[in-house]
Amino acid sequence: MSATFKIGCSGRGVRRSSRERPITMDEAPIEEQFALVAESGVFDCFCRLPSRANLDAYTRAMERYRLPIEAPTWYYLLGRDEALIRDNLRICSEVGIRHHNMMTFAHHADGHPLGDDEVVAHYLDCYEFGGALGVEPSFEVHVNMWSEAFLRVARVADAVQARGIPFNFTLDYSHVVFKIGNARELARSGILDAVERGEVVMDPFEAGSLCDQWLQQGIVRLAQFRTAGPNQTGNPWGFNDDGSTARGIQYPIVKPARGEWHSPWHAYMLEPSKEAIRKVLRFHATHPQSRLTCITTEMIDMPDYGYGAKYDLFEQNVAAAGFIRQAWREVLALRDAGVLDAPA
Repeated sequence: MSATFKIGCSGRGVRRSSRERPITMDEAPIEEQFALVAESGVFDCFCRLPSRANLDAYTRAMERYRLPIEAPTWYYLLGRDEALIRDNLRICSEVGIRHHNMMTFAHHADGHPLGDDEVVAHYLDCYEFGGALGVEPSFEVHVNMWSEAFLRVARVADAVQARGIPFNFTLDYSHVVFKIGNARELARSGILDAVERGEVVMDPFEAGSLCDQWLQQGIVRLAQFRTAGPNQTGNPWGFNDDGSTARGIQYPIVKPARGEWHSPWHAYMLEPSKEAIRKVLRFHATHPQSRLTCITTEMIDMPDYGYGAKYDLFEQNVAAAGFIRQAWREVLALRDAGVLDAPA
């Protein structure tokens, strides 16, 4: 396999779970997490951000298992977390992490919705501060964040790049896929009417989809792979702070046994998520200017995702990594045979 990008496992997915031990947000010891990821043999790195409190434990585990950390994720609220952003970028630099995936909430701490100009200024600040430390920020498309309004991504990216600065984007297409066919979710992204008019295409199998647009814009620095089903049911085993049922943004890639999941499972529901990753890989294989550096498997534990399920969560991540590796081999074979078209 080409070593032009790494495959990592999200720390929120390193859980052994079962009917007897359903998925919770309780984490395994750091040593155990590193051991699982390293011994699986399918990951190049571990994607989890150390804190000051556990930094020594992470450093010891990285050395013992010869497993680097790359592309870790954290979320931030502007007006509250500026000092945290800087310290986390310092931590990344101290342990050799070169890319920090960042999620920024759609609203400021004072309650006002962030404007595009504020997101641009936030990115430029992170890019300048991180760059001095050898760490690149990458802004993710994600629910509850400014980028859940999907059309803002291209506007912000254009505004950043107009200043001569590359815009680093983390493509997690599960946050698009689960909204396909769901009017309420499309409205939350501000695109219901545009989708109905055919002006916005979400299905990655169709030409001109959001996936195509973001790839062609040349902004994809990181990618994340979580399978999600179009218009899938919410997670009845996970609840929000107000007691409402959590969203459904994770569809198991390995078929659950009876009783391990709350809904019927159909393999075809996985295909849009898989096609989005195939498109990322096809673009990377055929475009020398591709800036992809890491793909993280993101089958995780939180309420909108796998919370309460009884399948083996880590097995799901291992299977996701296996899919990426197999898809990459197939893409390279097609490219080398001269039958793979360059467009995404």
